[in-house]
Amino acid sequence: MSELILSISIEPLEEGGYLATSDDLQGLIAQGRTMAETLEIAQDVARKLIESYLEHGDSLPPKVAAALRQTQRRTV
Repeated sequence: MSELILSISIEPLEEGGYLATSDDLQGLIAQGRTMAETLEIAQDVARKLIESYLEHGDSLPPKVAAALRQTQRRTV
């Protein structure tokens, strides 16, 4: 899969650790002990969500679809 850049918000949790979400990719929720771990988990979740959209023939969220089209143009 091509590399896409998505907007991800990471915020600290009161009980410790961090939570990542994305307005670009609904359903992306990741939690980790450190910011780096949270980002790594978020990347994996994003990859799996996008693969699921594609595998099931579902329409990608607009920003994801646009980013995917843009990366495909660069590789042609």
